[in-house]
Amino acid sequence: MHHRTVGELMTRPVVRAPRDMPFKELAGLLTEHDVTAVPVVDGSGHPVGVVSEADLLRKSSGQADPSGLLPVPHLEAWERAKAEGASAQELMSAPAVCARPEWTVVEAARVMADRGVKRLPVVDETDRLLGIVSRGDLLRVFLRHDDAIRDEIEGDLLRGTLRLAPSAVTVQVRGGEVTLEGSVEARSLVPVLVRLCRGVDGVVSVTEHLAYGTDDTGGPAVAA
Repeated sequence: MHHRTVGELMTRPVVRAPRDMPFKELAGLLTEHDVTAVPVVDGSGHPVGVVSEADLLRKSSGQADPSGLLPVPHLEAWERAKAEGASAQELMSAPAVCARPEWTVVEAARVMADRGVKRLPVVDETDRLLGIVSRGDLLRVFLRHDDAIRDEIEGDLLRGTLRLAPSAVTVQVRGGEVTLEGSVEARSLVPVLVRLCRGVDGVVSVTEHLAYGTDDTGGPAVAA
């Protein structure tokens, strides 16, 4: 089974900003390249933070309403510092949360969720910037064709990994939703098969209608 990696999905070359880039140049950089955020790098090409449209918009949201109709917003100290920032280093969110090119989609998605970020700069073993991966990039794995998903499950997983006979389990895939039907030798193999199918790139869900020859799970007997 082949899982697409961050290195395969990331955008490169990546637009970047030096620490001392002024506010207006940052706004122009985002507009020129039609991106919503850029990594901020030091002189050695190491990401030190990320500056986004949201960071720049604090400049406006932190100001008083010219009409006087809206109250002056209350900002925490760090929010006030960003609203008053004039360079990438003062405006960026830091430190940069980074990914490695060998990471799987699952690893990158978990880091994004845990850290509450929408994108990850991708760095090599020396922490130099290689590219950037966004939530949209990770979602591309779900654009795989159903036939490709079915072929991987049947060939790599059922036949190659589990050594099941071609007639043992049939696989249907519609819109990334996998349905397994047939029978396996032991009951303990059912959850293993489902878990492996869920790990295939592009799989949205797995439903099984599988019978088994023997119950080897040691579960309690059911009263008649």
